[in-house]
Parts: sequence; C-alpha cells; structure tokens
Amino acid sequence: MKLHNRNVRQDVRELGALLGNVLEAQTSTADFETVEDLRTAAIAYRDGSAPSRQPLRDVVESLQPERESVVARAFTTYFELINLAEERERVRAVRKSSQDGTLEDSLDETIAELADGDADSETVQQVLDDVLIEPTFTAHPTEARRKTVKAKLRSIADDLETLDERRMTDREEGHIWTRVDAEVTSLWQTPQVRNRRPEPTDEARNVQWYLENTLFDVVGEVYSELEEIVSEEYPDVDVPKLFEFRSWAGSDRDGNPFVTPEVTTETLERQRSVVLGKYRVALKRLSGVLSQDGSRIETGNSFAESLADDREQLPAVAEETEERYPDEPYRQKLKLMRDRLDRVEDVRPGGYESHEELIDDLETIAASLERNGAAKVADAFVEPLIRQVDTFAFSLASLDLRDHREMHTAAIHEALEQEGFDYRNLDEDERVELLTDAVLQDEPVLDLESPGDVSEETERVLTRFAKLADWQREYGAEAIDTYAISMTEEPSHVLEVLFLADQAGVVSLPDHCGLDIVPLLETESALNGARRIMGTLFENEAYAQVLEARNGVQEIMLGYSDSNKENGVLAANWDLYKNQRRLADITDDHDVTMRLFHGRGGSISRGGGPMNQAMLALPNETVTGQIKFTEQGEAIAEKYANRRIAERNLEQMLDAQIRARHNAMLEPTEDVPDAWVDAMDTMAQAAREEYRDLLETEGFVSYFEQATPITVIEELNLGSRPASRSGERTVEDLRAIPWVFSWTQSRCILPGWYSLASGMQAYLDDGGDRETLKEMYESWPFFRTTLDNAALSLARTDLEIAAEYANLADEDLRERFFTRVSEEYEDGVELVLDVSDRNRLLKRDWLGDSLRRRNPYVDPLNLLQTHLLAQTHRTPSEEKTLRLTVKGIAAGMKNTG
Repeated sequence: MKLHNRNVRQDVRELGALLGNVLEAQTSTADFETVEDLRTAAIAYRDGSAPSRQPLRDVVESLQPERESVVARAFTTYFELINLAEERERVRAVRKSSQDGTLEDSLDETIAELADGDADSETVQQVLDDVLIEPTFTAHPTEARRKTVKAKLRSIADDLETLDERRMTDREEGHIWTRVDAEVTSLWQTPQVRNRRPEPTDEARNVQWYLENTLFDVVGEVYSELEEIVSEEYPDVDVPKLFEFRSWAGSDRDGNPFVTPEVTTETLERQRSVVLGKYRVALKRLSGVLSQDGSRIETGNSFAESLADDREQLPAVAEETEERYPDEPYRQKLKLMRDRLDRVEDVRPGGYESHEELIDDLETIAASLERNGAAKVADAFVEPLIRQVDTFAFSLASLDLRDHREMHTAAIHEALEQEGFDYRNLDEDERVELLTDAVLQDEPVLDLESPGDVSEETERVLTRFAKLADWQREYGAEAIDTYAISMTEEPSHVLEVLFLADQAGVVSLPDHCGLDIVPLLETESALNGARRIMGTLFENEAYAQVLEARNGVQEIMLGYSDSNKENGVLAANWDLYKNQRRLADITDDHDVTMRLFHGRGGSISRGGGPMNQAMLALPNETVTGQIKFTEQGEAIAEKYANRRIAERNLEQMLDAQIRARHNAMLEPTEDVPDAWVDAMDTMAQAAREEYRDLLETEGFVSYFEQATPITVIEELNLGSRPASRSGERTVEDLRAIPWVFSWTQSRCILPGWYSLASGMQAYLDDGGDRETLKEMYESWPFFRTTLDNAALSLARTDLEIAAEYANLADEDLRERFFTRVSEEYEDGVELVLDVSDRNRLLKRDWLGDSLRRRNPYVDPLNLLQTHLLAQTHRTPSEEKTLRLTVKGIAAGMKNTG
C-alpha cells in the first residue's frame, strides 16, 4: 500500500523553487541572482568543484546593506521551509516503519520482548504501576522564532501533509500550492526579528499551545495503542496513569524578575480555562455519539443514581435538558456535565470540585455502555477522554515554582530580623535547628502579608508564598505543588522553603504537606556533598514528616547545563552518573523513593540528545519508574509541533522507561566492572583539568567575545530572562544557553566535545588500552551514549567556518586558542571513530543527508555574519541584518542553546 505521494527531495526542490519565485517577485531579479550566486558558489566548494570559498567570500563582501538584508532573509526563510520538509520526512519514516512492522523502540516490540522473556502478568503490572513520566516545559530563551512565524510555518506544514497523504485531482493540488505560495509570500513580508523582548505571559502561551493543540489529543491515542498491545499478551493487566505534564513558564522566578505572582495567577487562570474548554468540546462531541434511546436500553443503577444526583444539584438545568433530550439519558447526563464544567470558574454552586469527579462521571457512562453491549463505543469515545482528564486535570499542566536559594535566605534573614532573630550570622547547624523548630511549632513566626520594613525583593518572595496558598485553594493543589531551589548547597536551603510554605499554611505537619520541595544540585560541590545534604534532611524531624506526607517520594533535580559549563562534557557526564548512583544509595539507605528530575537542555552540551537513549543509559539504581525532565526552547517545537512526531516521541519515552524499569527490577544494582570505573575516573579528571585550563587561561574570555557572536546574542529578544546573572563578562556568570548558542553559531560546538580527547588520551597514556574503551562502548549504555552524543557535536562542527570567526580575534589570541581547539577536535574525531569502530561520526544516514543538504546554505549566512561582525561601525540596518543571520544560522543548525 502506497502511504505517501512525495519524498523529501521533491519537497526541498519545490519549496526552494517557490521561495525563489517569491524572492524575485518581492524584491528584484538582481537580488534573486545574488542569492543564486551565493548558493551555487557555496555548493561548488562543498562538492569539490571549486578550490576555495573565495568566490563566495567575494560576493558577500561586495553586498550593499539593503542586499545583505535580502540575503539574510532569503537563507533564513529557506531553512524554515526545509525544516518542514525534513519534519515531513520523519513522519513518512515513522508511518512506513509502523506499517512494515520494522519500527524501532515501538510499544509492540517492548511488550513482545517482555513476553518472550517470560515476564508474567504480575511483573508487567508492577512495571507499569511504577512508571510515571513527567515532561516539564520551560521558558528558557532558546526558541529563536517568533510566534507569528511559527503559526505560518504550521499552516504550510499542514498543506505539505495534505499533499503527501491525500489523493487529489490536479486542480485540488493546484489549490493547495496556491495557498502555500500565499503563505510563503506572507512569511517573506513578516518581520523575522522580534522588536521587543517576549514577556513571561508570552512564553506561557507558547508552552500552552503545544499542550492544547498537540499533546491533549495525542495522549489518548498513546494510551489506546498501549492498552490494545498489552491486552493481547497480558489480558489481565491494567494500564495505569503513565504521563503528567508540567511547566515552568509563568512560574520560574530564578534569574527572571519579570515572573511576578500576577504572571503566575494569569497563567493558572488561562490554563484552567483552556483545558475546561477542551473538555466542553469533547463532551459536546460525545453527546453527538451517545444518542441511545432510553426506552430500549437499561442504563443500570449507578448511572441512574448519578443522573439523579445531577438533577438534584441543578434542577433548572435538568428540566431544560429533559425537554431537549427526552428518552436520551446519556445526552441528558452529558448536558448536565457540561453545565457543571461551566460552573468550575464562576461562583454558581454545582460545579465540579475536582477533575476526579469528572472522571467518576465518565467512568459511570463507560460502565453503563458496557452493560448495554456498547463496550466498543466506550473504548473508542469515552476511554480516551478519561485518559485526557486523568492526565491534564483542571490545570492543563501543573506549574513548578523555582527561585535561587539566595533569594530565600535573604528574605528569611530580613523577615526574621523584624522578629528579633539574627538569621544571617547563624551557622548551618543553627539555621537547621531554628527552621526545624519553627516548622514543628503550631504558631506562625511570620506574617507573610505584613512582614514589616523589608526590601522589595524580600516582599516579593514572601508574597509568592502567601499567594501559593491562595493558588492551591482556587486551582487545586495539583495545579502548583512543586518548588525547585536553584543552586542548593546546604540542607538549610531546603528547610527555608519548607519554613516559608509552613508560614503560608501550605504545610501543616504531620498531616499535610502540599508541596514537593526539590533541591537542584548543579555544582560540583553540591553533587559531591549530596549525602551530607540529603542525609541531613532525611534524618531531620520536620522533613521526615514531609516525606511521610508525600508518600515517601523525594524529587531531586540534577543540573546538566551549569555542570557542563563548569567541568566540560566528559567530566560533567561522569559526575552526573556517579552522583545519580550516590543519590540512589542515599535514598535507599533511608527507605525513600527517589524521583530524579533531569534538567536537560536541547543541545548535547546541556544534556540533550535522544531522550529514549538517555533514559536507557541511566544507572539501574536510579530507575524507580518515576522520571522527570525539562523540555526547552527549539526542542519543544521539534518534538511536539507535529502531532505524529509528538505521538512517536511519547511512545519512545514510554518504551524506554518500561524497558529501563524492567531491567532495574531484574538487576537493581548495575554491574559496572571496576576497570571501567577506573578508566572513567582517569578520563574525567584529565578532561576536567584540560577544560578548566582552557577557560582559565588568560585571554580566553576575550577570545570568546571576539570569535563568537555572543555580544549579538545577548541583545536578541529571545526570552524574558536576562542572558547573564549579573551582567559581567565572565564564563562563570554567563548562562549556559548563550554560552552554547554562541559556539553553535560559529560552527565550533566546543561545549559538546572539548577535552574528550584529552581525557581519553590521558587514560591511554596511563596504561589503558583501546580494547577496554571499545568494550565499554559496546557493552555500557552510559559510555556509548556519551560518545555518540559527542560524535554528533563533532559532526556538526565545521572548523573551516569556525576559522572565519577565529580570524575576527586578535592574532595572538587566535593562534593560542584556535590552534588548541583545533588540535583537540582532530584528536577527538580520531579517537571517537576508533573506539566506536566506524568510519564516520554519524550513525544514522538521514542525519548525514540532512547535514549535507544544509551545509551549503548555512555557509553564506556564516560568512555574512563574520563580515558584519568585523565592522567596527554598523548602521541600524546592518545591526538588524546581523541579528537576522543569528536566526538563520539557528534554523540551519536546528539548534540554539
């Protein structure tokens, strides 16, 4: 059966030709010819038919400012369209493999392997009961595209899907292409660069879009597929809740002074309104299906009692409903349910108190349908809605609060100073004792709403906690029930949040704790001090009651970005691996269930890479079944903008987590040979020393500033959060996102591989052998994933283009640093290829094809960017073009930070 009408080459060719026509029509033939000259010159060098890039460089250097802008816009728009073509190809590959039965990481394959491995029903049920996957969307500023641009691109993507998957007449196809032509024309005329920095509410709406328009519908489909597969092998196994979605957008205060309590309130309100609206639409649709004649069926006592209860609560509505739907009991029930949803947000009585009540009603309808021999109707139309309500509740996505630990410490010092306490000068033990006693006593210590003469920042912190109690009363505790603490270094940093929550009434021990308090361990000292920090908390009288109230689960967040920026990719990955095992030992010693929260970014150097591989590479000791991880920036659009790709992404996560949990049950402690651990210790230490030496060498910060577009990136309106913590020009102060973004723009993706080769070579020089490294790569998922991810960063690095940026630096800096970086790159390529026993860096053919397709079109943007960066004085038009080159290269590289 032919599933598709097109292929990626056809899409790329026809979209490119269409863009060329729009370019010529909207500008001039001369502009079009200039873009063509750049394109052909870049291709000629890449395919070897031209000896150098000089012809390309000559064209770039001859451009006038107006034509520079046209060139930047043309190549940026090209990549936006080609990204859609490649997205469509991903969908084709998934659909074809699914049809052929060759889809890797599929749920069919997962359950079949469990059955073939003699896993019984009890084991499979336990695995599924343990699994809970919590993707957490953040507002970190790595999405370079405007919302308006994304909307136009989604429209074009929908048209490509129609062309690819529907059989049409020539006239119908012509109508589609006319619409695509119009959208590309509108895209060309639309500003690519934001003229203002997005506000936190904009970021919250962006996250909300993916939840509302993609994930809401996809989740039910994933559950239906899994239930069907499981029932074939294990008919007595029930599929429990497996997914929750969370968000930081509108609630993450760390480093972002614009996330106020008002922003959080607005986010909670909007999310509730959106999800209730989705349920109303679903119930209305269901009413169209459940038109059964009540005189011909027996609905059962439970349904009759439920309908009677609704009639009693809403007598006026019930009377109207009976007149409208006589002898149609299901429609009567559904109309009353819709009215109860309407009352959730207003003051009228009779509304649902919680989403569990809505689930109860839906389950009552499903049971009644099954009683009447309409189980297929329940399975097809009611069960998916039950899954949606169970997943999205009345909140769409639960919000996590977050702030830097210094904010809490300073606020408590000021507030307690008003009560006669000198908190600042207490040592750690004294702080722990004071906070513990305050939490355990019945009377509050602080009045959060009237704290006295305190600073504006302290008042903001205290107000947040006071509002937390209001938020939970209004929207339900599940809508906002987690608080992450950045840069946690001491037990008191966790107890400070507990104390403030207790003062707000969100905590009332020993009976109630409405908050998961999550330490974010991201520095080397915090990770190495994990036993002291967590052990002190677990043995603390107050915190032990918190754990009991939270079902014995402790969430711990690991920061990938800052640990990588601090130590380099190899040392950071090894530290994280070891410390995850250490945390597992600590929680196991205290009989606490650990839920790891992985603070991953989109790029390899910030913990990114294929999520399913990362989940399978985690230490067995840490795989309790519950897992949480951040989804950030452009990675959100790549994974969740397209419905079929979103479904595939969730399936792969579920596949990996089921496998990982089953493996952990079979082998609770991962058997890692001592020789491998020793090898990693040697490599990581040497890699850390080399990486730190590079960053601490005099002149490196100046080189970074001169050889990357960091100064441009800091001025981009990417997100509401500032690019640096204090505005100082140091690597330590710079946030991880612009650090990685800058290197990615210059095609020298140093954060993803630098010092890897030095570490591996140090191990070999110390008596290690390559065969051991090859054995580690073959048999150890952690090491294999680490090297494969580094290989991806190496493959996406282009030292020839990077040299163009290095030439912008002072000559002595260039000679010192670019030479050093280049040597590390070359050594890294050689060692990765040798250890992985392959002749190319990329394992997947499609990725190599994508890079070859993209590189000739990114090159002109890179040369234009370096040309503009080299100018000491730029006009406003040139500044705008320079910012546009950043957007274009990000689109071409499909990555920012």
